[in-house]
Amino acid sequence: CVAEMPSLAALSKTLAPNDIAVLPLSSDRGGATAVEAFYTQHGITGLPVLLDPKGAAAHAWHARGIPTSLIIDKQGRERARLEGSADWSTPAAAALVRKLT
Repeated sequence: CVAEMPSLAALSKTLAPNDIAVLPLSSDRGGATAVEAFYTQHGITGLPVLLDPKGAAAHAWHARGIPTSLIIDKQGRERARLEGSADWSTPAAAALVRKLT
């Protein structure tokens, strides 16, 4: 998921005008300080720092591994799932997310 974060930041910037949010959950036990340091070190902007150190959200959404990406529509329904990393910075990825939300 470390390699995927810059592409998620790019996706977030692309989708922001469409009112679509990218919400990365960190399972890092180092807390917000560790995530913020990672963002700074890798030049990641435009993503919130959201923490799930005990895996509660991952468990609730039945994520089996890290990274797991979910596309959730405006009604809160899961529309797609990808287990493993992806390049989210492509126009095709943005178009897919727009279509499914």
